[in-house]
Amino acid sequence: MSGNGHSYGEQAGEAAPELAQEAAPTTAPSVPAAFGLFSSDTKKNEDLKQMLESSKDSAKLDAMKRIVGMIAKGKNASELFPAVVKNVASKNIEIKKLVYVYLMRYAEEQQDLALLSISTFQRALKDPNQLIRASALRVLSSIRVPIIVPIMMLAIKEASSDLSPYVRKNAAHAIQKLYSLDPEQKEMLIEVIEKLLKDRSTLVAGSVVMAFEEVCPDRIDLIHKNYRKLCNLLVDVEEWGQVVIIHMLTRYARTQFVSPWKTDDDVVEEYNENNFYESDEEQKEKDRNVKKTYTMDPDHRLLLRNTKPLLQSRNAAVVMAVAQLYWHLAPKSEAGIVSKSLVRLLRSNREVQYIVLQNIATMSIQRKGMFEPYLKSFYVRSTDPTMIKTLKLEILTNLANEANISTLLREFQTYVKSQDKQFAAATIQAIGRCATNITEVTDTCLNGLVCLLSNRDETVVAESVVVIKKLLQTQPAHHGEIIKHMAKLLDNITVPVARASILWLIGEYCERVPKIAPDVLRKTAKSFTNEDDLVKLQILNLGAKLYLTNSKQTKLLTQYVLNLGKYDQSYDIRDRTRFIRQLIVPNEKSGALSKYAKKIFLAQKPAPLLESPFKDRDHFQLGTLSHTLNSRATGYLELSDWPDVAPDPAVRNVEVAESAKEWTAILGKTKKEKPTEKFYSESEEEEDESASTSATESESGSESEKEDKEEGGSAESSGSSSSSEESSDSESDSKESTAKKTSGAVKENNAEESKKKAKGISKNRNTSSSSDTESSSSEGSSSDSKSVSDSRSDSDSGKSRSATSSKKEEKTAQDRKTPSKQDVFLLDLDDFYPVTTPVAVPTAAVLSPSLTADLEGLSLSGSSVIDQVTTQVFVPTKTHEMLHRMTGKGLSAHYHFSRQPDMFGDHMVSVQVTVTNTTDQKIENIHIGEKKLPLGMRIHEFNPIEFLEPGGSVTVSMGIDFCDSTQTASFQLCTKDDHFNVNIQPPVGELLLPVTMSEKDFKKEQGMLTGMNETSATIAVAPQNSTSLVIIEKVVKAANLGVVPSGQDNIHRFAAKTVHSGSLMLVTVELKESSTAQLIINTEKTVIGSVLLRELKPVLSQG
Repeated sequence: MSGNGHSYGEQAGEAAPELAQEAAPTTAPSVPAAFGLFSSDTKKNEDLKQMLESSKDSAKLDAMKRIVGMIAKGKNASELFPAVVKNVASKNIEIKKLVYVYLMRYAEEQQDLALLSISTFQRALKDPNQLIRASALRVLSSIRVPIIVPIMMLAIKEASSDLSPYVRKNAAHAIQKLYSLDPEQKEMLIEVIEKLLKDRSTLVAGSVVMAFEEVCPDRIDLIHKNYRKLCNLLVDVEEWGQVVIIHMLTRYARTQFVSPWKTDDDVVEEYNENNFYESDEEQKEKDRNVKKTYTMDPDHRLLLRNTKPLLQSRNAAVVMAVAQLYWHLAPKSEAGIVSKSLVRLLRSNREVQYIVLQNIATMSIQRKGMFEPYLKSFYVRSTDPTMIKTLKLEILTNLANEANISTLLREFQTYVKSQDKQFAAATIQAIGRCATNITEVTDTCLNGLVCLLSNRDETVVAESVVVIKKLLQTQPAHHGEIIKHMAKLLDNITVPVARASILWLIGEYCERVPKIAPDVLRKTAKSFTNEDDLVKLQILNLGAKLYLTNSKQTKLLTQYVLNLGKYDQSYDIRDRTRFIRQLIVPNEKSGALSKYAKKIFLAQKPAPLLESPFKDRDHFQLGTLSHTLNSRATGYLELSDWPDVAPDPAVRNVEVAESAKEWTAILGKTKKEKPTEKFYSESEEEEDESASTSATESESGSESEKEDKEEGGSAESSGSSSSSEESSDSESDSKESTAKKTSGAVKENNAEESKKKAKGISKNRNTSSSSDTESSSSEGSSSDSKSVSDSRSDSDSGKSRSATSSKKEEKTAQDRKTPSKQDVFLLDLDDFYPVTTPVAVPTAAVLSPSLTADLEGLSLSGSSVIDQVTTQVFVPTKTHEMLHRMTGKGLSAHYHFSRQPDMFGDHMVSVQVTVTNTTDQKIENIHIGEKKLPLGMRIHEFNPIEFLEPGGSVTVSMGIDFCDSTQTASFQLCTKDDHFNVNIQPPVGELLLPVTMSEKDFKKEQGMLTGMNETSATIAVAPQNSTSLVIIEKVVKAANLGVVPSGQDNIHRFAAKTVHSGSLMLVTVELKESSTAQLIINTEKTVIGSVLLRELKPVLSQG
C-alpha cells in the first residue's frame, strides 16, 4: 500500500511541500495573516472559503495551494471539506489535481459529504487525463462505506482494462482496500487479479502481486502462467514491487521444485553402507540410481539467475529479499554469493544493520563458511549501539573455530573492558560458549574467566561466576582449586545470581572441598535473613547436601538454617524448608523417599548446553517480521517443505495467444525477451564455472577486497554502482532492450572484455602483497588482529613470489607464529588493574628488511597521510589525582587518558574520570559546574551522576579540547551541597593521535618539515634501553605515537598528529655508536615539539 503515491508524487503529488513554500508570499503583506497562516483561526478559514467560492480560478488555485500547505504542515483542514468538494468538478486541471490531493486525505473522515460528490468521481473515472482517472479511483476506494461497494467494484473492473498502466496500478491498490471493506467480494476480485497478473507493464506487476498476497495467497495456480514473465520483468519493476514479488516467488518455488540440497554425496553414502550383502543385480539397480544425480529445473534456475543482479540494488530491502531467496532456494554451493552483499548493508543505518545482523546470525549457525572471509566486518566498533554490539558478538561466536579462536579471544578481551556493562556481560557468555564448543581453548578460557573474578565491576564478576559454573559442570574433577577460589570471593560478591551460583557449586561438589563447605554454610547462615530469595534457596540446598555428607560438622548449622527458613516472609522459602526437613531429617512421619535423600540431592546433573539464541529461528522465513520477533506475526505465510516429486512443469508453459500479441503491440515491447535471455545465459556460464563451494568463497573473498577499496570512499554510492560487472551489464541491457541483433553482438563483446579485465585484475591482485588488504580494509577494530592478517599474507605472498623468497617468507612466518600459542592464553587479564601492562607492538615493527622494502610501496592510494589515524599502540594505566578525599569532604576523583578517538568531537582528548564516595552517606548530583578555561579551550561535560552509594565508585568519560597546549583546564566539580575547584593538565604525549604511514611517506613528510620545524638532541641511552622492543615500548608509553615500519635496525620512526589542529608530529630515534642516540622531532608545532623532546629524553636515558 505504501507504493500508492510513488508515481503520482513524481508528477503531481509532490506539489504539497512546494505549495507550502509558495503559500507564504501571498500572506506576507498583512502581519496578522502571516502569523495565522496555519492556525485554526475561524476568520482565516472564512477567508479561504470565500476564495474557494470565487469565480476566478487564480483565487481558487491560491486557496488550494494554501490548504494543501496546511496539510503538509500537519494542520487540520477538515472543516474546509464542503467548500473544497464543490470544486471537484472544476475545469481547471491544476485545481482539480489539488482537490483530489485534499480528498484523498479527508474522504475517509468526511464520508457523508464525500458521498454527495460520488457522481462527480464516477464521471472523473472517464476523464481524458490519466492522473485524474487514477486520483478519482483512489478517492472512491478511500470512502469506506459498504453501500458503495458495487460502485467501487465496477470502477475497479473498468480501471483494470484502462490503457494507462498508472491507472491499472491504482486499480490493484484499490483491490486491497475493497477486500478489507467487504471480504465477500473475494471471488470477483480474484478475477480482476487474474486479469492484472497477465499485464506486461512493470508499473503494475508489484502492485498486483501485493493484491494477490493480500486477497488469495494460496491460489498459486494463478501464478503458473505468469511465473516466467514475472521472473523476466523483475529487474525493471520498482523497488518495493521487487520485494513483494521476490517473497511471493520464494513461496511459489518451494511448492513447485524439488530440493537442490539433496546432493549425490548423500546417495553415494547410503549406497556404500548397504551394498556389502547385495546381489549383482541389485547393485546394478543401485548404480543406476546413483547416476540419477540432481538436475535443477530450468524455471528454478531462471528465478535464481534473474534475482542475482538485484544483489547490487541500492535498496536494502531488495538485497535482503534476494538473500533470503538464495538461502531458501539455492544449492548450498551457490548461496555464498549473498554474503558479500549482506556485509555491504552493514554500512547502512543502525535499523538496517539490526535486521541484517539478525539474519546473518541465523545463517552463520548452519553455514559458517559463508561469512568466515568477512570476519573483520563483524568486529564491534565503540560507536555501535548495544543491540548491534550483541548481534555482532553472536555472529563472531558462531564463526569461531580452531583457526580463528585466538584472534577472537583477543578481541573479546577488549570487549570485556567495555563501559557498556550489558555488552561486557554478553562477551563473557560468548567466551563461555567458545570454551564449550572448542575444547582446545576450554582451559584457557576458564583461567581467563577466573582472572575476571578479581575485576572491580560487579556485573563482570557476576557474569563470570555464572559462566564458570556452567563450564565446571562439564569437567568438575579437575577444578577443585577454582571452586576454592570462588568460595573466598563470596564475601565480596553481592550480585544475587553470582552468590547463588557459587553456593550451588560448593554444594554440588562439597565432597571435593570438605573443609571449606561447612565454613561457607556458617558464614551464609549469619547473613541468611538479609539475602535475596534466590540465595536463600541455595543456602537451604547447601545445608541439605552437607547434612547428608558431613552431618557431624553441619547438623546444628543446617537445623538453624531450616528454622530461619520456616518463618521466612517468602512462601517459596517456607515450602522448600518444609520439604527439605521432611526429606533429610528422619522422624516417624518420614515417608519412603527419605531413604533416597542422598541420591535425590547429589544425583549427577547433566552439563548445561550453551547454545545460540538464534538456533531455532530458522523455521521462520528470513527477512520477515516473525523471524525478527522470533514469534509468529499476524499475516505470516509459512514456507512449505520441498515436494518429494516436482509437480508437472508444463503448467508454466504459455501459449502465444492473440491477446498477448495485442498487449505487446500496445506497450511497444516486441522482441525484448531474446536479448534478456542472452544476457542471463552468459551470467549462467560464469556461475557454472565457479560451482564448487570453495571457489565461490575465494571469489567472493577477492571481490570483497576490491569492493572495500571502492566503497571506502563513498558508502552510499556503493549501493547503486557496485564493483561487480553484472550491474553495468544489466544497466546496458535495460537501455538497449528495444535494439535487436546488433545490441546482442555489442553485449557479447562487452561481456568478453569485462571477463578479460576481471582476469587481469585478479592476476595483479595475486602478485601484490596482501598487506594491501590490511591497509585498505575499512573494518578496523580496537584490538589488534595479527593472526588473521598474518595467515592471509602468508598464503597470498607464497603463491606470487619465487622459491627462494618464499622460503624466507616461511621462516619469517614461523618466527611470527611462534608466540601464537601464547596468544591462546589470551585471557591473562592482569591488565584490568594498573599492573605492568604488556605492550602490543605491531608486526610491522619486527619484519625483516626484505619484507619492509616490499611493504614500502604499498601506501594507501591517493589518500592524505594525516587522515590515516590508527588505533593506539599502548593504553596508559597511570592515573592522576583530580580531587583528594580530604579536600572533597569524602569525594575523591582521579583521571587518566584513554587514548581513544573522542566520541564528543574530532578535536577533543578523551579523559576517563573515576569518582569515588569514601563516606558512609550517599552523595547526590555530581556534575561539572563553573569553568575557568583559557581562550579557545572547550570541555564536553559528562552526564550528571544522580547519586553515588557509600563506598561506590563510577567511571565517566569527558572530552577536552586543549587547543594543542599543555595549559590546565580548570573547572568546578559540584555535588548537591558543595563545589570543589579541580584541574586537569595533559602531558604533551596525550595531545596526539597515532598515524599509520609507510617509511617512504615518512621520509617525504620529514623532508618538508626541516629547518625551523626540526628539533633534535643527542642523548646517552641506558644499556638496557638499546633493543628495538624496549625503545618502542618506552616511546609509546610516553606519547601516543604510531610505529612506522623501518628497514634499518638502528633507526626507529614514530608518527602522530595533534588532536586539535591535525599537524603531523614525526619522531626519529637513531642509535649511534658508544651508547648514544639522536632524537629528532619534525613538526609545524615547534612548541609542542620542543616539549615532547624534553619529555622523551629522560625516558630513553634512564634505566
